[in-house]
Amino acid sequence: MGEIWQGLTAAFRLIVTFDADLVEITLRSLQVTLTAVAIACAIALPLGAWLAIQRFRYRRTVIALLNALMGLPPVVVGLIVYLFLSRQGPFGALNLIFTPTAMIIAQVIIVTPLIASIAHQAIRELWADYHDLLISLNATKRQRMATLIWDARRALMTAALAGFGRAIGEVGAVMIVGGNIDHVSRILTTAIALETSKGNFALALGLGFVLIGLAIAVNLMIHGLGRTEREGTW
Repeated sequence: MGEIWQGLTAAFRLIVTFDADLVEITLRSLQVTLTAVAIACAIALPLGAWLAIQRFRYRRTVIALLNALMGLPPVVVGLIVYLFLSRQGPFGALNLIFTPTAMIIAQVIIVTPLIASIAHQAIRELWADYHDLLISLNATKRQRMATLIWDARRALMTAALAGFGRAIGEVGAVMIVGGNIDHVSRILTTAIALETSKGNFALALGLGFVLIGLAIAVNLMIHGLGRTEREGTW
């Protein structure tokens, strides 16, 4: 019990003194995760809207596949990305392996199906209400998608938040493609795993508290934005 208390005290000290390593790892985590979620949203939200309004032969199969990819094992994604970006891979000449860019690519692949699936479900319900109106206005498919995405923005914030939560806590894929290199590709989750294995529980706990704090802060921010917008509509 005394060792745990000492670890908690040391972790708190690292946080309040803005330890340089702690700040660096936290900022890199935010950079990688927010970039990945932004790219994933740019892909997933239009895809979810398109699947909601478009009718084609294998639509149900595509939606089922998208839902299945929500449970894609991160380590498998990491392995596939590693094979593509390694020196022997087709994109090895780009020298992206063991860089934050490789980590972003892996996270985009992991969270895009999740965001797209949630977006599709939200927009599909909205499309049932807007279908006749948008058809009567002779809106193009792009205009329909833009209208549905804008009116479903609160639900889509939740989708983006779900993607952020999965990305910020990811360790398997980013460990494989990032290499957990100090001052290069070390982020919160990989650093926690490393420091725990080294027995440095103080830094591991400090990183863990920061990770939890980031998740809570982002949730509160999204909730605040949604409530502010809702109040502004009245």
